[in-house]
Amino acid sequence: MTSSAAETLSVVVEREIPHPPEKIWRALTQPHLIEEWLMKTDFKPAADHRFSLRGDWGSVDCKVVEIEPHRTLSYTWAAMGLESVVTWTLTPTRTGTHLRMEQVGFRPDQQQAYQGARYGWQQFFAKLEQVLARAE
Repeated sequence: MTSSAAETLSVVVEREIPHPPEKIWRALTQPHLIEEWLMKTDFKPAADHRFSLRGDWGSVDCKVVEIEPHRTLSYTWAAMGLESVVTWTLTPTRTGTHLRMEQVGFRPDQQQAYQGARYGWQQFFAKLEQVLARAE
């Protein structure tokens, strides 16, 4: 039996952020800013660009899947047996931006990775909000 997409788990984090999409986009796509809230990276905002995210614990191999400036950014996220896709969606609101991050592709037997991601993204979002509050 093969596992279908329906059997995989996803992590979703959503926030209302009091900054315009353009400002959040910079924090999601500029390597020196990504490094402040996520990990060291050689990211470039270009379709099919391969990049890595490097943390104290190891690294993540990624590839840009979809990019629509100020609206959508999607990239693969492969680390320690996990093959997943992270998608950022930015929706302008009256007071700023609704930011949604979804990481899909956790198999049921990857509970440790899944729980780690659920915890980790909350931390990353908190740092992202700090970077946005500081950055011009």
